[in-house]
Amino acid sequence: IYRGKTVAVVGASGSGKSTTARVITGLLPPLKGEVLVNGEPLPGDYRRRSKDQLRHAQMIYQMADTAVNPKQRIREIIGRPVSFYLGLSGQKLEQRIRDLLEMIELDPDVFIDRFPGELSGGQKQRICIARALAAEPEFIICDEVTSALDQIVAEGILKLLDRLQRELDLAYMFITHDLATVRAISDEVVVMLQGRIVEQGEREKMFTPPHHEYTDLLLSSVPEMDPNWLDQLMERRQREGVMASTSVS
Repeated sequence: IYRGKTVAVVGASGSGKSTTARVITGLLPPLKGEVLVNGEPLPGDYRRRSKDQLRHAQMIYQMADTAVNPKQRIREIIGRPVSFYLGLSGQKLEQRIRDLLEMIELDPDVFIDRFPGELSGGQKQRICIARALAAEPEFIICDEVTSALDQIVAEGILKLLDRLQRELDLAYMFITHDLATVRAISDEVVVMLQGRIVEQGEREKMFTPPHHEYTDLLLSSVPEMDPNWLDQLMERRQREGVMASTSVS
């Protein structure tokens, strides 16, 4: 997966998508093969990886509620990886935490001392994104990061991830079962079935027949949607906002 690109991994539940992510991050050992970063193999167990090797690949989980410690303030949740990976402390640590909150479009003065229980689902997911960015990674795995969110909140998260990718030249592996989202965000698509890749290719190729029979089954299971749905939805929200402000004035 090259920097600045997004590879979407799709498949039914139990196809091996999240297991693959856990192998990449060292949470599960590979049965065979190896994980390469910049051409160099990584130890299969994360405990044997160096701090720099751990820093390269970060993961954002599906359920933000269970991914953050409810007893820690936001400054601790984001500050711990900043301190661990970058060695910052004191005022430099404080400033980096504030910078990361601004990157995810949350006001530091408002959110830095809040607990997760005081945040909405979308705000918690943004905190998880900031925590991943704290390590200054090259590669981020997004494991069903919008599936627990409503459409409007999810579109904001996708737009945020897109902006961060362009600004930081990040590589994403986007695990999802939502083919409409895949069509909107991915450069390449990997289709998995029972722990194996059954088809792989550039996005447009993957949405153009002929396909592997399992890919056909996946495509036929969802309604047809315009690949530009995300941009169109955002434009509609902006127009509605303008109309509302005009009517109020």
